[in-house]
Amino acid sequence: MTSPLQGIKVLDLTRFIAGPHCGMILGDMGADVVKVEKKGSGDDSRHFPPFQGGESLYGMALNRNKRSMTLNFRDPRAQELLRDMVRQADILLENFRPGTMEQMGCGWKELSAINPRLIMTRLSGFGQDGPYAQRPGFDGIAQAMSGLMGLTGSPDGPPYLAGTFYIDYMTAMYGVTATLGALNARHLTGKGQMIDVSLLDSAVSLLTTAIPTQLNKGETLTRTGNRDRYSSPANVFKTASGDFVLLLSGTNPLFRRLADAMGQPELVVDPRFATVDARLQNAAAIEGIVQAWMSTRDTDAVLALIGNAGVPCTKVATIDEVVENAQLRHRNQIVEIDHPVAGKVSTAGVTMKLSDTPLEIRRPPPTLGQHTFDVLSDWLSLSSSRIKDLMDDAVV
Repeated sequence: MTSPLQGIKVLDLTRFIAGPHCGMILGDMGADVVKVEKKGSGDDSRHFPPFQGGESLYGMALNRNKRSMTLNFRDPRAQELLRDMVRQADILLENFRPGTMEQMGCGWKELSAINPRLIMTRLSGFGQDGPYAQRPGFDGIAQAMSGLMGLTGSPDGPPYLAGTFYIDYMTAMYGVTATLGALNARHLTGKGQMIDVSLLDSAVSLLTTAIPTQLNKGETLTRTGNRDRYSSPANVFKTASGDFVLLLSGTNPLFRRLADAMGQPELVVDPRFATVDARLQNAAAIEGIVQAWMSTRDTDAVLALIGNAGVPCTKVATIDEVVENAQLRHRNQIVEIDHPVAGKVSTAGVTMKLSDTPLEIRRPPPTLGQHTFDVLSDWLSLSSSRIKDLMDDAVV
């Protein structure tokens, strides 16, 4: 065994971010992931900038370790081919609007009858049922509706979206986790099942203390900027170099180390700052002292003094600095792949580390329909002449 999902076959009918990312993680773990795309245009993300060699870097970032085939979904013969592939599949991923698969005659009832061992993982904005199920849902909508956006930003400013589509990625991870759980259940029962994960549910799961605080205490959490909600000093401060440094020193031991590093040990016995609660009540005052100290020192000096004292701190990195990060480079989180059209492409590496079945990038992101012939031959044992006829008839 060379990979943890060796021998598992996945049909990936998804597009945009959450679904493709879910399929990519399964591919990273060694599954044979076949990305089934609309003939002619493919996944919408193939058309999003930036481009390299005519290929979307956006799309490539979500589709390594997959093979691509195309189907003309409007053609009944293509729909029958899809059902034939379902018979061979272990997992089917889809993130159409709820009801779309049913309209194609490929809903859970139909597909589970074809293949009782099938695991059908469905990712959507709001779930497969409920009053919002038919609404279009995207990452930003989930951030806003969940309250996460309302918690992000300065208290006196507008709410902010996060700098990346993190709800999509979290939903993908929930999809992967549930799918692996269903695979284990199938190992015990012999039966597959349907999985329903949504952007809104995933977003709300990240609220941690906000929900119990609201329901049990009647207190509504609001925006606090970069200030930690439960301890101080824990915020972003500006150095004399003009950089921003994130400092997390809210516990009593960490605050003691910080005070010593700043050469101000008397802060520890100041009644305003002697306890976690006192510092939280006087957050503006202690932050002002820390900011005054940092504003007279360059970034390297700040990081050396505080870091050597064992207090968590770091410069707020820009992306050009992230891609040169020595730790990330050491752990192969920034890698280069050979793409058949775009050439050398630098991208993020495989995140998970397994000791006995290490994960790797086995395949670069595929071009549209690159593996149609191979997949139909491998999965369905179709003859070359039969595949050629399907291609000539624009079925695939």
